[in-house]
Amino acid sequence: MKNEIICQFNIKNKDNIQILNCYEEVKRNKLDWLILNGIEGIENEKEIKENIEIYLNDEKIDFCYKTKFEKEGENIIKIIFNNPLKSLNFLFYDCTSLSTINLSNFHNNQITDLSYMFYKCSSLISLNLFNFNINNVTKMNGLFYKCSSLTSLNLSNFISNNVINVSYMFYECSSLSSLNLSNFITNNVTDMSYMFYFCSSLSSLNLSNFNTNNVTDMSFMFLFCSSLSSLNLYNFNTNNVTNMHGMFSGCSSLTSLDLSNFNTSNVKDLSYMFYNCSSLTSLNLSNFNTNNVVNIMLIFWGLKKCCKIITNDNKLLDEIKYL
Repeated sequence: MKNEIICQFNIKNKDNIQILNCYEEVKRNKLDWLILNGIEGIENEKEIKENIEIYLNDEKIDFCYKTKFEKEGENIIKIIFNNPLKSLNFLFYDCTSLSTINLSNFHNNQITDLSYMFYKCSSLISLNLFNFNINNVTKMNGLFYKCSSLTSLNLSNFISNNVINVSYMFYECSSLSSLNLSNFITNNVTDMSYMFYFCSSLSSLNLSNFNTNNVTDMSFMFLFCSSLSSLNLYNFNTNNVTNMHGMFSGCSSLTSLDLSNFNTSNVKDLSYMFYNCSSLTSLNLSNFNTNNVVNIMLIFWGLKKCCKIITNDNKLLDEIKYL
């Protein structure tokens, strides 16, 4: 079955676009790129041409040459994949002029890698992924990296037991005010670092369905989520976590945080964990164990003296003295 993706670009000053399957070539340029690098076993130009059809404003074009847009404003690119794909990583890398994507005719269920798929698609305001099949996906790290114009995302259909990496997934989605992760399965995830980094417009976040049994890295997970006023993490299992560096740094609107369920017996780094959580009045760390912690630097820096911190841990009690 053929798979089709339709993209609309809002072109200014007749931007260039080049369609390649080589990420290394792309890194040397700063233009607007579309990368087709997900076809397994295809290594040369002839094979790629046989397996991919690309149309610019209904006219078939050659993927391997730089194409000058003939008109400013809306331009449509249609990509047809004649063979199954297993990876869509970096597919729309740095496509800053990309305004809409239609994936309604993309039905591939063999995809395993979605990492950085929409990397820096900073003009995308909305994205409909309701029919997107992720059953076999293992990598979602950086999926929406710096999609800074997205205001809402409904990922209620994102159901996969195979995902292991969600780090940087919503990195700097700074306009995102609504995020539905109600069916998101995290049973096998090991890395959640930077997951919601700089999601500064999120005022609420429901993670009650998150299973964190296998997570080892939560560093910078909520860094600069400056609009979050509350956060319920009572379901979080942190038995295997070793890194919580900067986990809540810059969460300047949080007023209380109950982490009494957190097991930190394996954590080595707690530094900057609550850095500049300047609105906190209550912080429950009653079960924190810092026996294996080697870095606790500035864990409470920026907290007000009136913040009530509940703990019996000696290292934490020493840090409280510096408030």
